[in-house]
Amino acid sequence: MTHDLVTALRPLLTAEASAEAYASGAEPADLEQAVWLRLLERLDAHDPPYDPQAWLRRTVRTEARRARRTVRHETPWAGDPADPADTAGTGGGDPELLALAAARRRALRDAVRRLPGRCPRLLEALLSPHDPTYRDIAGELGISQGSLGPERSRCLGCLRRLLAPEVASG
Repeated sequence: MTHDLVTALRPLLTAEASAEAYASGAEPADLEQAVWLRLLERLDAHDPPYDPQAWLRRTVRTEARRARRTVRHETPWAGDPADPADTAGTGGGDPELLALAAARRRALRDAVRRLPGRCPRLLEALLSPHDPTYRDIAGELGISQGSLGPERSRCLGCLRRLLAPEVASG
């Protein structure tokens, strides 16, 4: 029965999916695949559609609406992820550039750990991917929020002096 149903519905599904695809931003084959999946789910649940042609038309429209919603919420990637002229400084997909960027990040983190006093904890907090506020950092370090800026400046000065020989040799 399933084979007969698929054979009977295939031309109608192809036509309906082609008609709905352009407006939904989906490929006709993707809509067809989604509808076939829905039909198999129904058949697996022992709930075949009473009127297969009407069910198919409704399901194609439902899947087309779902595709439209998905397309509205997706944002296309602005550039080529493998571009070596990557503006984020990660090196795109070039293994050599990726390795160099990772080495620079490791060197920076190592230099931060060699700083005196509270500087390592302060700069680690500033470099945190969680982007804490000055209030959060001051609370974590047990210092006033007003002294955070001057202390950050001193720590960055120490870091510059520490990295100067490495930068000059690199």
